[in-house]
Amino acid sequence: MKPNWELKHCCNHEQVVFLITVSVCTVVILALWRTILLKPFKLVTVFLHEASHAIVCKLTCGHVEGIQVHADEGGATQTRGGVYWLILPAGYIGSSFWGMLLILASTNLLTSRIAAGCFLVSLLVVLCVAKNWTLRGLCIGFIIFLGVVWVLQETTKKMIVFIVQTDNGMEGKTDPFCLSKLQIFMMI
Repeated sequence: MKPNWELKHCCNHEQVVFLITVSVCTVVILALWRTILLKPFKLVTVFLHEASHAIVCKLTCGHVEGIQVHADEGGATQTRGGVYWLILPAGYIGSSFWGMLLILASTNLLTSRIAAGCFLVSLLVVLCVAKNWTLRGLCIGFIIFLGVVWVLQETTKKMIVFIVQTDNGMEGKTDPFCLSKLQIFMMI
């Protein structure tokens, strides 16, 4: 059987637009990876990474002492109790999970609104319990930013959800690779 590489009847117009949008977001994020333009989005990714640790801690009957997100794109989740062998990998697994969830949410206008609304609520909750000013500033900035975008235009809101999910999904795959290179370098 000969494979069909032409993909003539593969996708409808909306699916092609979706795939092109994800591809363009990926290329833009790779091009701007270490620039100031992506800094707020990368800090949101760190926040979602740390929130994943906290969620798994709570699910395994632990106590979350606090979450910190630092301006250098680092973060820490202080926990007590819980199942550590589940809590530790939850950050990177959670980053991929949040990326997948947001990409599914961004396929439809209603689900995009729901995702943006849930994101706003989570930012408000974290704003109340944030332990450092970087995280507070990030929450306030994104709340204002999403509020303005929500009022102005739906397509822009959808694109922001796309950018956050693409960055988040990529972070979950590239950071463990970078960490493993760093660990190998430190052993030499």
